Amino acid sequence: MVKHQIPRPKDLLPLMQFKKPQLSAKKRRLESALTVVDLRRIAQARTPRAAFDYTEGAAEAEISLARARQAFRDIEFHPHVLRDVSHVDTGWDVLGSRVALPFGIAPTGFTRMMQTEGERAGAAAASAAGIPFALSTMGTTAIEDVAAAGGSGGRNWFQLYMWKDRDRSMALVDRAAKVGFDTLLVTVDVPVAGARLRDKRNGFSIPPQLTLETVVNAIPRPAWWINFLTTEPLAFASLSKWSGTVGELLDTMFDPTVTYDDLAWIKEQWPGKVVVKGVQTVEDARRIADLGVDGITLSNHGGRQLDRAPIPFHLLPEVVREVGNDIEVHLDTGIMTGADIVASIALGARFTMVGRAYLYGLMAGGREGVDRMIEILGSEVTRTMRLLGVTRLEELTPAHVTQLDRLAPMRPRVRRA
Repeated sequence: MVKHQIPRPKDLLPLMQFKKPQLSAKKRRLESALTVVDLRRIAQARTPRAAFDYTEGAAEAEISLARARQAFRDIEFHPHVLRDVSHVDTGWDVLGSRVALPFGIAPTGFTRMMQTEGERAGAAAASAAGIPFALSTMGTTAIEDVAAAGGSGGRNWFQLYMWKDRDRSMALVDRAAKVGFDTLLVTVDVPVAGARLRDKRNGFSIPPQLTLETVVNAIPRPAWWINFLTTEPLAFASLSKWSGTVGELLDTMFDPTVTYDDLAWIKEQWPGKVVVKGVQTVEDARRIADLGVDGITLSNHGGRQLDRAPIPFHLLPEVVREVGNDIEVHLDTGIMTGADIVASIALGARFTMVGRAYLYGLMAGGREGVDRMIEILGSEVTRTMRLLGVTRLEELTPAHVTQLDRLAPMRPRVRRA
């Protein structure tokens, strides 16, 4: 029989340690976020629907994005045990310079519409964490201001959409080079804008079109509106003014005539590294590698262009086999956890990029929210590596990961005579 007794206060005290109260509401909500999904939940509660849906949404039925995320869920890890993993190194060289973590912040457009600190917060957080930050052609902070936000230790990449107005496009490239951006990220999967139906339904335009529904949705989110209306007016580093939907804007700007010859010409204009983003077939990967670029990014634009496009993570092993000895292979689309990043590195990616995860953090808490996003993904990368029994990124191999593919192609039917 268990003997019961009245507990003594001195015995209870070690078991009843109360957490020190956090007086800052922002810090409380960010500390409560243990995953990127948690940051997404906070972001959605704090951001008007039109702005949040611009981040969250994809093209048409949003099948490409759903499949990309599912592909990361459908993996099986193969850990090794009895390894000393007391010290783990999560960094290595990417495009000739060291990164502290094998991921960076992807280029995102209209970022200050999501949260007013915008690209400045992203560049500063990335610089502090020792990872690259990519500024979009459709960024809402001037190229020079992003360089200043990153400081002398910041590593900035400029993402280029080639416009119909070539001179205007290359003027942006020249500005980026002059302030020390080291890599040009040429995006090639946008001959026209994808059909982003959420934006059409929400009336997402520049400037925002206020409707009764918009106002009602914004009432429980006063902090967003106060910040939006009391900070510098929303402007674009590459655009003076526009009145219309985002898709209409992109269709007037993107050049559907861009070819491999244009890509070769762009490469000649840039003094630094060149990475081509939006590659979705092995054949294109090979042809682009033969142009002598420094890297390619397997991406279906976060599912925001062609719906039912190839899943970058599924494409990764075959592309690495084809061109991995010649150029670096990077990956984005669908990454939500550090385990996704580790799996990508194991299958041959040199680097990965996160876009929505970054914006969730930004919407959840500005610069501090982006810091929290990086902290979450970084801790997940470290923990996954330890549980796999590896201490360096170089130790990760395809033997650590199996892709479980629920979307295997159907066999051709044999017609009977």
